[in-house]
Amino acid sequence: MLTIEAFDLARRFGDAWALDALSLEAEQGEVVALLGPNGAGKTTTVRLLNGILTPDRGRALVLGMDPAREGAEVRRRTGVLTEAGGLDDRLTLTENLVSHARIRGLSQREAARRAGVLLERFGMSALASRTARGLSTGERKRVSLARALLHQPEVLFLDEPTSGLDPAATRDVLTMIGGLAEEQGATVVLCTHFLAEAARLCRRVAILEAGRLLAFGPPAGLAAGMWTGLPVDLDMGGSADPSQVERLRTVRGVTAVQASPSGATVVVEDRDAIPGVLEVAMPVFSVVPRPPGLEEVYFALTGRAEPSLDAGPVAHPVSTGVGG
Repeated sequence: MLTIEAFDLARRFGDAWALDALSLEAEQGEVVALLGPNGAGKTTTVRLLNGILTPDRGRALVLGMDPAREGAEVRRRTGVLTEAGGLDDRLTLTENLVSHARIRGLSQREAARRAGVLLERFGMSALASRTARGLSTGERKRVSLARALLHQPEVLFLDEPTSGLDPAATRDVLTMIGGLAEEQGATVVLCTHFLAEAARLCRRVAILEAGRLLAFGPPAGLAAGMWTGLPVDLDMGGSADPSQVERLRTVRGVTAVQASPSGATVVVEDRDAIPGVLEVAMPVFSVVPRPPGLEEVYFALTGRAEPSLDAGPVAHPVSTGVGG
């Protein structure tokens, strides 16, 4: 079941388009990433989907509702974690959570219960009675995330949820996000600069730049649409000499060869060509297929870097899997 749908969504500030022609979707229990540098349109997208902003063109549906007309009801059923967090430094951690839960309509007793559970879950229960003033960046992020989860939202918008966290806390937060989607059926929209996080968590990604959607779909599907062939790293105990490189190029199914510090990287049409490569490349100490992933897709689409080996780019997908 689709919980988020956007069709040709656009928003302008003055003469500049902050977002233009965005179309994407998210299913119940899916984690979708919005990827892009500052100014790409990620925050504008979240505000449009929450009804904080109204579009200049296009439309959206969140949980079957139009945020532009039913924003209050949409926000009642969604949760948002902003990068700033927005805690009240005068209140204790418990008071920050309970006051927010009360605004959300929870009873005092239930608000206190959920606040205690979430502070424990995020390792902050020992600090529950101290004010938010003086918390570290990572501590503020944990409390803000707990606050976003108090009313058990059906859709959760997370803006850089792991920035400022140490590796252990980052792991815990990513595990929690995955659990929300898989176990509780929440839809999560993750705005992040960290490609590894998106690759780990997300079924589909939307890559944005300067307000335009460059691609939307599964990372593997996007890569398959951009490159033909499979790069394979060969450890030959040292860089392949020119004669070895030339012999590798004659193997059936090999489309490109490049020497590397440890041997060579070859691009094959498919895995069936690898045995022929090994016959020519001996001795080989390891063979590592390296299909292009999200990082290669992102950098190729945004023009910030090219893949290290030309695997035969064929096309830049604009969007996949979006109806309407």
